Amino acid sequence: MFKIDLHTHSVASKDGGLSADDYKRKLARGDLDYIAITDHDKIDFAKQLAVELGDKIIVGEEIEVQEGEIIGLYLTESIKPGLSAKDAMAKIHGQGGLVYIPHPFETVRKGLSENVLNEIADLVDIVEVHNGRAIFQNKTTTALFWAAKHQKAYATSSDAHGWKGWGKTFSVVDPEPTKDNLVGLLSHATHIQKKAGLLGALYPKWNRFRKKHGRA
Repeated sequence: MFKIDLHTHSVASKDGGLSADDYKRKLARGDLDYIAITDHDKIDFAKQLAVELGDKIIVGEEIEVQEGEIIGLYLTESIKPGLSAKDAMAKIHGQGGLVYIPHPFETVRKGLSENVLNEIADLVDIVEVHNGRAIFQNKTTTALFWAAKHQKAYATSSDAHGWKGWGKTFSVVDPEPTKDNLVGLLSHATHIQKKAGLLGALYPKWNRFRKKHGRA
């Protein structure tokens, strides 16, 4: 059985705080077996760590689109922000990646609305239904219903921006996940969900503050 987290943010994100050593330690301890690094609008950090750690690191990117945010998984090239969701998804698929929808329906964060998701449903591969930082707004029930209605695979991920609470929210699959089998594996996954707590939820604000004031 393999524990996978498909949504995390490294120090390369403007609001992220996970270092290369953090990822190495998380994998070495067996807390997680596969981790997607999904920094905001960039993949450099993820690509570099994937060279060192191999396929245990999934190269991803959380892309700001006109309608909100989407994630591309198994990317080889960064996708620029500001595109329409449909165009960004086409670029993800164009390089052989998977389209992952983070925190759908949320308004506190930049989740895609139901109307938008309905319009681009055919391009969606995976829906995030459990988000470890969904404390102030939790749309799990709505996301589960939408995924079932549209027959989409779904995942549980941490959205970790720091160490506290990380490794408590993930999906468990078998056998080992790859780009080609991940969607199918998630259809039969076990989902472990434990909230990151208040500190885990507030990491992005703290990380922005300390970087702005030279405390990074």
